[in-house]
Amino acid sequence: MSTRDFIEKDYYAALGVAQDADAAAIKKAYRQLARDLHPDKNPGNADAEARFKDVSEAYDVLSDPKRRAEYDEARRLFGSGGAGARAGFPGGFPNNAGAGQPFDLGDLFGAAGASGGRTAGAGGLGDLLGGLFGGAGGAAPPGSARARSQAASGPARGQDVETEATLSFEEAVLGVTVPLRMQSPGTCPTCAGSGAKPGTSPHTCPVCQGAGVTSRSQGAFAFSEPCRNCRGSGSVVDDPCPTCTGSGVTTQTRTITVRIPAGVKDGQRIRLAGKGAPGRRGGPAGDLFVVVHVSAHELFGRNGSDLTLTVPITFGEATLGTTLTVPTLDGNVSLRVPAGTASGQTLRVRGRGVQGKSRPGDLLVTVEVAVPKRVSAAAEQAIKTLEAELGDPRPAITAAVAGGGPR
Repeated sequence: MSTRDFIEKDYYAALGVAQDADAAAIKKAYRQLARDLHPDKNPGNADAEARFKDVSEAYDVLSDPKRRAEYDEARRLFGSGGAGARAGFPGGFPNNAGAGQPFDLGDLFGAAGASGGRTAGAGGLGDLLGGLFGGAGGAAPPGSARARSQAASGPARGQDVETEATLSFEEAVLGVTVPLRMQSPGTCPTCAGSGAKPGTSPHTCPVCQGAGVTSRSQGAFAFSEPCRNCRGSGSVVDDPCPTCTGSGVTTQTRTITVRIPAGVKDGQRIRLAGKGAPGRRGGPAGDLFVVVHVSAHELFGRNGSDLTLTVPITFGEATLGTTLTVPTLDGNVSLRVPAGTASGQTLRVRGRGVQGKSRPGDLLVTVEVAVPKRVSAAAEQAIKTLEAELGDPRPAITAAVAGGGPR
């Protein structure tokens, strides 16, 4: 991501959120837009594909607190607040500071750090400004924002990619290998990422001499900014590649095989390292995040690592006891129902639930006495005879009613 992108692109507008939106609001907006604009949902729609790329790029920055802070500062100091910054330093420093000699803001805040005005390791404003505007003059400290800016034209990590997969209940519980068809930015196959037409090559920018930044004086200050000639890349393409129009990146369709582990839950987000968008100029690939959606099952439910199943039984089975044959996701098992089992009681079959990392879950079978809606005259008479023999099932209630209520 170049400094110019930070200055020119409004990532908040791309996601349709306010600048003070929290992480949850940003994630919610991104997931909705990504779902609506996904290339699989809009085949052949170039506008939707372009918006999908913009939304993914915006989320890549705004979902990372550190990158979001740098982006906000870049737009405040150089983008939306650039005119004020060029006229004089925000905060009231006059343009004639010093003895009429221009000086670099990085030097000013670097000196403050040397005198003990900055906590070690926290990074100073000089580093921040260097990272935003290029930091001309000398090598930047390793790991500083300025050093990252100077390395912008080198290898860059690919973007993270998020996609969705819908699994059956069985696949989610037992695990499955699925092919995922994806569209994401990748190295242009025509120019191998150089951005130049085959047979030609980029050359060093004559304005910034390959640094990607230029310096200029404005009143009492010296400012570094992205080179306008090469857009901060340090190189110039005279004859752009016809496939990627000079960007070095194209949207590519690829199919990858992904192993979904056993026991995933509905809505779970799985990270697959190195399976995202390819890196630029030899950089490492980003990560792939797969959001899993699990379809409901007609018989089974799930409670953590346990599977649940409801089985109807007759009054006679509940009273006298029985042995039931019940299904599981990997075969049938026998279940002993003890005599006198009440309707709604749950019985446990150990080890026949979700296969977890530590121990497998159980199958929880809830038995419910099935009550017929209609019976024959003979069955009705038999039931009445049985009730008379069994007696009153609620003697305490009957006694309370007979005595006019509880005392």
